[in-house]
Amino acid sequence: MAGNPKIVKASGERVPFSAVKLKKSLSHSGAPAELVDTIVGEVTQEVYEGMPTSKIYNRAFALLRAYRESCASRYKLKQAIYELGPTGFPFERFISAVLSHSGFKTQSNKSYQGKCVSHEIDVVATNEEGTRLIECKYHSDPGKKCDVKVPLYIHSRFEDVLQNGAHAGGSLSVFKPGWVVTNTRFTGDAEKYGICVGLYLLSWNYPAKNSLKRRIDRSGLYPITVSPLLSAREKQLLLERGPVLCREVLKKPHLLDQIGISKSRKKRILKEFTQLCTVNASHEWS
Repeated sequence: MAGNPKIVKASGERVPFSAVKLKKSLSHSGAPAELVDTIVGEVTQEVYEGMPTSKIYNRAFALLRAYRESCASRYKLKQAIYELGPTGFPFERFISAVLSHSGFKTQSNKSYQGKCVSHEIDVVATNEEGTRLIECKYHSDPGKKCDVKVPLYIHSRFEDVLQNGAHAGGSLSVFKPGWVVTNTRFTGDAEKYGICVGLYLLSWNYPAKNSLKRRIDRSGLYPITVSPLLSAREKQLLLERGPVLCREVLKKPHLLDQIGISKSRKKRILKEFTQLCTVNASHEWS
């Protein structure tokens, strides 16, 4: 590879290829350092001027998958979240499921009467500390960000609910700060607004040390769409049967039989899911 070629992002922007970023991305998959260095070295030799970033990461994924499928699954986590679409409902189910498996009692699409109008909340999560009203904003376009209008609108809805004053015998103390969760990113103004009014914003990369990606990796609560062993149709068939998380399939392995998975493939899939779910989910979502 001569010099430092420019690669092309999905947005069309041309940026220098960064072996450091690729190495960091691969390291998050849980692959051994020696393997990460080998893959980075091989991919670096193959990079050419104008190469799409998607092609670079697909090549790295192929090399990683040849070593261990569970590592490849973690590496493809961001894409797996997009595969929960095309509507936002499976994403809402995913957020509800991970909260439920982290010690919360959850309800989906619950209606609250506000001071002015009624509001249907995507996810309501309750534990001993209180109740969180959560709105989920799913985008099928990776380049789509949640700008400041999103938390502005959602905050006004939460405030209308709180101002009703009829909840929990008139006490508003049971409500914790409202959440806004997205599978993409927030703009800088959206983050500033969330901090200013006390909204908790959660996105793929925000907050930096407690982002959606980091929470999933720490808790082992991966969506079934991470699996490279399942086809798109098989993933959809599983979602239609209820489970959203890999650990839910481990509890109901017969669901794989119902969608026509052979015994040999079933064994590989369950092994992959077991490796992904080795981390114990605790209070990572509080």
